[in-house]
Amino acid sequence: MEEEFFFESNEDAHRSVERYEEMLRNQDQYFFDAGAFEYIVDFYIEKNDPVKALQVIDFAISQHPYATVFLIKQAHLYILTNNNEQAFIALQKAELLEPSEPDIYLLRGNIFQNTERFAEALENYEKALGLAENTDEILLQMAYVHQSMGDYESAITYIKLSLEQNMENQDGLYELAFCYDVLDKQEESIKFYQQYIDTDPYSYAAWYNLGNSFHKLNLFEKAIDAYDYAILIKEDFSSAYFNKGNALVQLDKYDEAIDVYKQTFEYEPPNADTYCAIGECYEKLEKMDDARSYYKKSVKMDPKMADAWFGIGVTLNHEERYFESLHFYKKAIDLEAENADFWFAMADAYYKLGQIEESITAYEKVIEYNPLDIEAWLDFSTVLYEQGKLLEASETMAQAIKNNPEAAELYYRMVAYLFALGNYADALGYLETALTTDPDKHYILFEYLPQLQDNSAIINVINRFIR
Repeated sequence: MEEEFFFESNEDAHRSVERYEEMLRNQDQYFFDAGAFEYIVDFYIEKNDPVKALQVIDFAISQHPYATVFLIKQAHLYILTNNNEQAFIALQKAELLEPSEPDIYLLRGNIFQNTERFAEALENYEKALGLAENTDEILLQMAYVHQSMGDYESAITYIKLSLEQNMENQDGLYELAFCYDVLDKQEESIKFYQQYIDTDPYSYAAWYNLGNSFHKLNLFEKAIDAYDYAILIKEDFSSAYFNKGNALVQLDKYDEAIDVYKQTFEYEPPNADTYCAIGECYEKLEKMDDARSYYKKSVKMDPKMADAWFGIGVTLNHEERYFESLHFYKKAIDLEAENADFWFAMADAYYKLGQIEESITAYEKVIEYNPLDIEAWLDFSTVLYEQGKLLEASETMAQAIKNNPEAAELYYRMVAYLFALGNYADALGYLETALTTDPDKHYILFEYLPQLQDNSAIINVINRFIR
């Protein structure tokens, strides 16, 4: 009968495993055909037991010494157990038996790739490419090698070739997005995904990646539309809901964002990131009890969630519970010691509590970690000025200007400090620079030191720039 030439049924295959285990118990030698041995090996691989799978392969090779499939499986298992030397030997034997088998070169390429011998990896993948019928996975591996070499342009080329072979390959779509992101080529990314969608309009991964590219270009409305298509095609696509929520936050649509974030809970268990994001929305809506409740859920789920610890501090600060807020800012800083925003909040809380030295120390951290934060420089110098440290305030402003030469606010503030120091000539020089940089902001000067409105030298300089 023709059925005799087919591989064993599931029942027969399962019986092969039982028969094999019986042979081991009896310390005997049974004969199995190659198909049965393949099933037994795969059974142990699926059970995540590579040691038993290798043991079966030894039996299989002794009974079927010319079956390349077992040498390839052996090499694969050796790679999984970090035994590259034995894997190379198995592949060498397989190549002698069947040099046209693409898996030999694919696995050898894997070993070279894992050990960062990239040129040899590519050489073997090229051989596999010339022998294999389906090449999309090999092309993708070649893309990964080019990524590891820092050659993202070549990686993009290989990913696109892979996707031409198999448009369903989701990994390829995500890797392509990653490469475009690294190269900061969001426009090219958008163009590719739009063309891809023209060919395959039901690819939720393509819509999702298109949404991410729009998001990175701050085109939030378009991003939301793309995420909506991804969700329409794949209703349980929780990442698309989450990113849609992020886009809504950017548009200050906090109530809508909360609803979308909560929708992710229908399709995956709640996680710390989503709880934290919901907390931030409630914080923006000034619903501090709700915000704190979600921040607490976040840190309960992940105690290393620095943003959530910080968020609890922010809600307490909003309620003027400054001393309590410090405890949570410190917890956030313990996790992210170089986060300038955390130090800024800490500096402000110390200042409000009248702990000026601690505030100054925290401000020094803020400007160390983010010298481009103009508000931090202004606030820091104000604290120094209020303490009567006029020279330090002006020196701080000089540092601020050095780091932010385009910020007119800093020049106007410097004018105020130099006048307070009695250094009028330099003050007027800075005023001219400030007015050249942004004449419309001259009101800042009078907001800070109203008495300067009566200074004729200052008014004369301003009148030269403002008609």
